Amino acid sequence: MPWWRKAIVVFSLHKPGWARDRGNDREPALTRWGLQRFEWVAGILGRGRQGRTVAVGVASTLLLGLGFVMPAQGRAEIAEAETFQILYTNDIESVYEPLPAIWRSDMTQIGGLAKLASLIARYRVQEPKSLLLDAGDLFTGSLSKATQGRLVFDLYSAIGYDAVNIGNHEFEYGWQTLAFVSQRARFPLLNANIFYENTDIPFGRAYVILEVGSIRVAVLGLMGIDAFINTMMPSHRQGLRIVAPETVAAHWVPRLRQEADVVLLLTHQGRTAPMQTDKEADPDVQRGFEEEYALAGAVDGIDLIVAGHTDHGLQTPVRHPDTQTLIVETFGQGMHLGVLNLRYQSGQPLTVLSSDLVPVNADELPSDTAVLALIQTARSEHPELAAVAGTLVGHAPRKYYGESVVGNLVADALRAHAKTDIGMITPGALRADLTSGSVTVEQIRNVFPFLDRVSTIRLTGALLKDVVRKGLQREYGLPQYSGLTLTAELAESGEESLISLKINSLPVIDTKQYTLATGSFTATGGEGYHLLTPHIIGTSEALVADVLVAYFKSKGRVEAPDLGRQTLR
Repeated sequence: MPWWRKAIVVFSLHKPGWARDRGNDREPALTRWGLQRFEWVAGILGRGRQGRTVAVGVASTLLLGLGFVMPAQGRAEIAEAETFQILYTNDIESVYEPLPAIWRSDMTQIGGLAKLASLIARYRVQEPKSLLLDAGDLFTGSLSKATQGRLVFDLYSAIGYDAVNIGNHEFEYGWQTLAFVSQRARFPLLNANIFYENTDIPFGRAYVILEVGSIRVAVLGLMGIDAFINTMMPSHRQGLRIVAPETVAAHWVPRLRQEADVVLLLTHQGRTAPMQTDKEADPDVQRGFEEEYALAGAVDGIDLIVAGHTDHGLQTPVRHPDTQTLIVETFGQGMHLGVLNLRYQSGQPLTVLSSDLVPVNADELPSDTAVLALIQTARSEHPELAAVAGTLVGHAPRKYYGESVVGNLVADALRAHAKTDIGMITPGALRADLTSGSVTVEQIRNVFPFLDRVSTIRLTGALLKDVVRKGLQREYGLPQYSGLTLTAELAESGEESLISLKINSLPVIDTKQYTLATGSFTATGGEGYHLLTPHIIGTSEALVADVLVAYFKSKGRVEAPDLGRQTLR
């Protein structure tokens, strides 16, 4: 158990009965007891990796959680302007290897965690007064799943992250697994607005205070409601609840301003975005940062928001005109390192000296040896991932807002496995492309790296039309189908008109019963498909990922499916 968790456990065990009674008559005793405990906890934590900087943050978090607000320390203001650097990432999602940079002319490969690590090290040598932060989504992918997330925490610890936010993907193996494996982390893992159900007990650690030069930076972690509700398996968050980020930020920010010079938020919110390699070149994929912008305007006192979840790469920081809060975000997948150089002057908004999203040029950057060794060791412990499952004839890329080859392929596999009329897959579940040639088990599982099983749904033609119409709204991208063809008119306003819907070339009849196979996440309401849930008639024991592997093994040679199942005008 990490040193800071030990302190939390001991603190909890020694919490007196009156801590639940926060009346004014108890305040003097609380103050005396709190300060004593604070000194004791800080003394223990001070022996940890980040010393008193982290100790103060953890201990004050505990005291604030009991309703105790630390008085201002009366520290001297920084007389002179001071510069510092923020290095940031988001939504790396266990992309360990470089990706083909097909949309760029200056490199053939981009990203890869070992390459990113060496780029980070280069910037930290150039500017020692820097913090390295991540806005969440560390997990996903077959190797991450094989290690239940343990590898991820080892890698981020080796890279030297100063603080990391919890993203929705960290719950892929259930919150219990996250709580267990996160003990490996040698960095603060943050979240302030997820609580155990029917309690005020926080699931994560709300914040940490870090020192960079003489500047004290408070870092607070938050998750969006949509990310929590619509992008997780219900069973993986069962027993937890979420409070609106604005509410929690409004509680914490004024308190953190008493303890720190700079208040920084790590957020993970907005509409979910796909792991798609051409986000830079495909403006349709950009999801915006509306929720961060609204948060910045609603809560005064936030200096900087490092955003995640939407992968909306901001080449230039956005500043809210009312609060002067800065907002930054990368495209995700570890393809870029955010580099933000700032000047701090007491009583003034942060000044941006320079900012950049630096591409991780895998052609030129060396691999960090420690990070590479961890990845190679993990892969050697799971040799089954390297086995060839079959051959793909043709390229199978993703497309989030349009019909995609890999989406059609996965839908075909689901339909064949469940022997249904229709196969359906939502694009947010598709996390990798497949290229022509031999395909390994790891590559196939990376396409669908989640723990979903195959659910079968019986529905009328009328309900099927409603399901298709929901997909045409494209809130979470365009679903892909097998056994079904459609023609629809899409308007600029977002309105849609379903012109034609056929199954096996025959028009869908409203009163007729059909069967549909999809992943259990979608079937149980994921990405807003709650209309499917009452009509589930069965869920297989087989994982979708294993169904895909079996599909390749059974065929040996798989032709990349043609497009043309959906005509959108």
